[in-house]
Amino acid sequence: MSEVDNPPRERTWFGHPPGLTILFLTEMWEMFSFFGMRALLVYYMTKRLDIHQEHASLIYGVYAAFVYFTPVFGGVVADRWLGKRKAVIIGGVTMALGHFMMASEALFYPALATIALGNGLFLPTLASQIEGLYREGDPRSKSAYNVYYVGVNLGAFIAPLICGSLGEAYGWHWGFTAAGIGMLISLVIYLRGSRYLPPETVRIDTRQSASKPVDRETFRRLAFLVGVAAIVVVFRGAYEQVGNTIALWADEGVNRHVTASWSIPMTWFQSLDSLVVFTATPLLLARWTRLAKRGIETPWLLKMAFGAATVGLSYLLLAGVAAWAETHGARANWAWLAGWFVLMTLGELYILPVGLGLFGRMAPEGFRATSIAIWFFAGFFGNLLAGALGTLWSPLTHGWFFVLIGCVAGIAATLLYALGLRMGHVEKRENTGLATMLSR
Repeated sequence: MSEVDNPPRERTWFGHPPGLTILFLTEMWEMFSFFGMRALLVYYMTKRLDIHQEHASLIYGVYAAFVYFTPVFGGVVADRWLGKRKAVIIGGVTMALGHFMMASEALFYPALATIALGNGLFLPTLASQIEGLYREGDPRSKSAYNVYYVGVNLGAFIAPLICGSLGEAYGWHWGFTAAGIGMLISLVIYLRGSRYLPPETVRIDTRQSASKPVDRETFRRLAFLVGVAAIVVVFRGAYEQVGNTIALWADEGVNRHVTASWSIPMTWFQSLDSLVVFTATPLLLARWTRLAKRGIETPWLLKMAFGAATVGLSYLLLAGVAAWAETHGARANWAWLAGWFVLMTLGELYILPVGLGLFGRMAPEGFRATSIAIWFFAGFFGNLLAGALGTLWSPLTHGWFFVLIGCVAGIAATLLYALGLRMGHVEKRENTGLATMLSR
């Protein structure tokens, strides 16, 4: 077969452009480093650095918040000056340095700041390259973000098993070092596979911005995305408890013994979220595809509302388990925590990857990385809220704390549902609503 018959740009790996595999693997190892460090962070602060729980939860929340705050500026810098490739490389090197700095107790706070700064350049610019892999109208682009999200969670699944085990068994610093090595692997994959990625587009400079002002459609889309992000802030206040108070409950309130001589390491539970993601995602995508072929397609915002409601329900069920255990002066069986992770993650799949896809597809031309950054910016305020809520872990009983978190997720579900219904009316009246824009 000649090169004309089968041009390089038409090659596929696993049914998608090769570049998606490169981005998948790059993000997988970056998430290995991030979640490997995150699995250890609260335990490291409370057990090694002797930081009180309320203070440790607040530090965790502020750090996680800035992990999502810095991409707002990183996306703008990549769009306007550096370009995506340079931004990913500079960000990745900076993050690797920060992870290795975590091996020194004296550099704890500078290390957290270094990781957050590097993440600001790395995170939005990597995800923003997905849309450029597909031609306009390519149906595969609709599932690309879900495939990418599997890569995110594959790295997050492996990380606690390796970094967490090293940290618990041999010392926290060994776990942090493993996270830094994962970041270096991510960079090597990106550099070796960069030829498969979309070419750099002409960046917007100050003179271009002055000659081409933001039009009404661009402003309308960005304003809508900001509104959705504001609601996601509330949801993340509940969701981001996974590495914070849920990790503390796994240590304090859960009987992790499987046999008389072996108990489940506390960090391993954080792998369950990711395990459910990459096992359940193909099933959900197949179901959504079957429904779409029958003409049944749930609006994206209503999917997100269902996801937030499911997460809220999972916390309320966990509240019942925790309250029963406290009443009887016992620890909850580890199977309850495992079951909670399954239900919570099923809800997560209806909101986080769906929301990322919504932001990627609605992004105005020339503002793609900036739009993706807005999505991650919701994580900034969401993690600040999660950290603030985490300070109530010690004053409240575990049962009442989980009731509170379930209500927070329920508020987000209500707001997303209301906005979804409103956008449906706009779509019917003007035929230019959300679904029309997303189908372009």
